[in-house]
Amino acid sequence: MATLESLDQEIAQQTAIVNELRLQNADAVAQTEAKKKLGELKKALGALKGASGANKDAGKKKERLLLKTAKGTRDYGPGEMFCREHIERIVKECFTLYGGSQLDTPVFERKDILAGKYGEDQKLIFDLMDQGGEQLALRYDHTVPLARYLAMSGGTNTSHKLWQVGKVYRRDSPVMSKGRMREFSQADFDISGVWDTMIPDADLLSLLCTILSRLDVGEFVVKINHRKILDGIFEVCGVPSDKIRTISSAVDKLDKLPWAEVKKEMTEEKGLDPAVADKIGEYVMHKGGRALLETLKADASLMANLSAKQGIAEMGLLFTFLGAYKVLEKVSFDLSLARGLDYYTGLIYEAIVEASAPPSFKSANAFASSSTTPSLSNSEPPPTSTPAPPKLKPAKKPKASDLEAEDEEVDESQVGVGSIAAGGRYDNLVGMFTAAAAGEGKKAAGLPCVGVSIGMDRVFALVWPKWVEKGMRSKDTMVYVMCAHEGLLEERISLVQELREAGIKADFLAKNKPKIAAQFAAGEKDEVPFAVILGPDELKQGLVTVKEQKWELADGKKTKIESTDKGVQVRRDDLIRWLKDTVTYQQILTGKWV
Repeated sequence: MATLESLDQEIAQQTAIVNELRLQNADAVAQTEAKKKLGELKKALGALKGASGANKDAGKKKERLLLKTAKGTRDYGPGEMFCREHIERIVKECFTLYGGSQLDTPVFERKDILAGKYGEDQKLIFDLMDQGGEQLALRYDHTVPLARYLAMSGGTNTSHKLWQVGKVYRRDSPVMSKGRMREFSQADFDISGVWDTMIPDADLLSLLCTILSRLDVGEFVVKINHRKILDGIFEVCGVPSDKIRTISSAVDKLDKLPWAEVKKEMTEEKGLDPAVADKIGEYVMHKGGRALLETLKADASLMANLSAKQGIAEMGLLFTFLGAYKVLEKVSFDLSLARGLDYYTGLIYEAIVEASAPPSFKSANAFASSSTTPSLSNSEPPPTSTPAPPKLKPAKKPKASDLEAEDEEVDESQVGVGSIAAGGRYDNLVGMFTAAAAGEGKKAAGLPCVGVSIGMDRVFALVWPKWVEKGMRSKDTMVYVMCAHEGLLEERISLVQELREAGIKADFLAKNKPKIAAQFAAGEKDEVPFAVILGPDELKQGLVTVKEQKWELADGKKTKIESTDKGVQVRRDDLIRWLKDTVTYQQILTGKWV
């Protein structure tokens, strides 16, 4: 019978095997099997520890509490939260700028509401088991709860623009440094109702480009595709109708895996004919812009397919509207984009940055694509007038990090951030709920919808290093009220309250008679730009002394700029106006100085 010691030894041996296979870049199946065995050993160890713990004598010393957050979650300190609030503020401002109204839905739902909506990702839903007679689960995204909300509201409103920001949960393998976690924040904006074709879709893409430009995530590209075009391609190539969604999920991995591995998944794991897979490869390796759309229009077999023909026509309209929104240069038409979720019915898109792709597979990243000239992944040259099918080069096998088992730690250096925003059109989801609620055999009205979801933690993973590099503050206190002599506690409290009532963020040291050096140290810790100093003689004259303080970043370190300036005397009753008129205060109001 296995003991704690023997299992520890087996786990150490199996860990060494897993690491050796990864270093040798061994066959993916062998690595997966090795990791599966390691996971089973770890579970067995946990079960044995639990059993041994239950049988311990009550009088024995209690084990020390392990102080750590649950896997895939983390704490954010004040400095990080100041940055996150900055990001969230920009997102919400843009949501309202585009006419949105805020919505909030529960963080958990009935499990039957979430079931059957996420395709192969269904396994990532966090179950809460039976809770007071209900089978519940933590929400996987904001889209399905929104559709449930709209269905409960009647499902027929013709003009909704709704947004929500909040936590969602996925039982995935976390990569904490890249913002890929089990608990994370998403910001969603959705447009529902009957609108003219592609107008709300273009409005959403414009919103997304506006937000990402303001967030300083660096250069980004929004990859777009159309489910009708993709489904048409699959039908023309000979994919059985019952395999279309599962093959779509495989194609969607082309931003992380080389074609050889994607084809292997389609044929060996999902039973697709290799000849059909090769035909699919001739299409999905293309990306570009309007010129790619013209190439598809010239494909007679594709245009003979009703689904593909409709999708191509809608994409033509979209390109026209995106030109009017002046965001065409940010968009890449990418036929490998599939989006694995089952509920998408039309336009689909995702935003990527240079850090999105795994470091070991940059060629999978469509980042360099032009929005007007089609280009091929794997660095193929662009086609001329009538493109020949792209040559599919054999590529390196995926890193083990792309195939991590749930209980295995991920090599974070080999994982990309992934898409930082994504979304698409889902015209049938609300109708699915209203029909299910109406009962079998009854018809229910649907409600067309299109939405976008922004991964706030992935955005934070990109913005935070820049925030630190620039030496940004950790709070936005504007004024620190001090006293030079005698404490003047009531006078300090009175002035702080007056400033706060005027909307000026102010603070003071909660001591009766603090030393001036301690007060300056407290204000400088938070890089407060204005020190307001009270003195008994000045107060009798109706005056206060204001000293403006500045900091500089040198060699990665933030230091206060020393000055011999003793400050300027300002009339006590004019202090609020004087502060608000300063250049520093105005810069903070416009967001240029944080």
